[in-house]
Amino acid sequence: MPACEPAAGTVLQIGSDADLAWVRQQVRQCAAELGFGLVQQTKLVTAASELARNTLVHGGGGHAEISPLVHGAIRGLRLSFVDTGPGIRDVPLALTDGYTTGGGLGLGLSGARRLVDEFGIVSEPGRGTTVTVSAWAAGVPAARPGGR
Repeated sequence: MPACEPAAGTVLQIGSDADLAWVRQQVRQCAAELGFGLVQQTKLVTAASELARNTLVHGGGGHAEISPLVHGAIRGLRLSFVDTGPGIRDVPLALTDGYTTGGGLGLGLSGARRLVDEFGIVSEPGRGTTVTVSAWAAGVPAARPGGR
């Protein structure tokens, strides 16, 4: 049975580095099953990898939700990364290239945002963060719902 049934969604726990690898593998498999090309798959897996790592490192763990999307003949994938960690005090600043709280390059959230068609973030200090991204398989770019 395919991992990405159109009406189904998958929840994957994120609590260790091994879970990060599992999330990447599941995102790539779902994207391939939905007709994403190799470049699209790579972009989506890269974004998912960064967001899953943020969930683990900055949010103290949480989960990823992988949901196939269908809009007519167009297939897509929605990924949500949810944690109940400390939250982000200044979301616009966190989305700025070069801003980091972890000693990295500061391209995580902003880079992930550039790799997908849709990007949303909801964060409340002391309550956690949810980052949701969507990407649509190539085909009819003008028909992509909700693009940037």
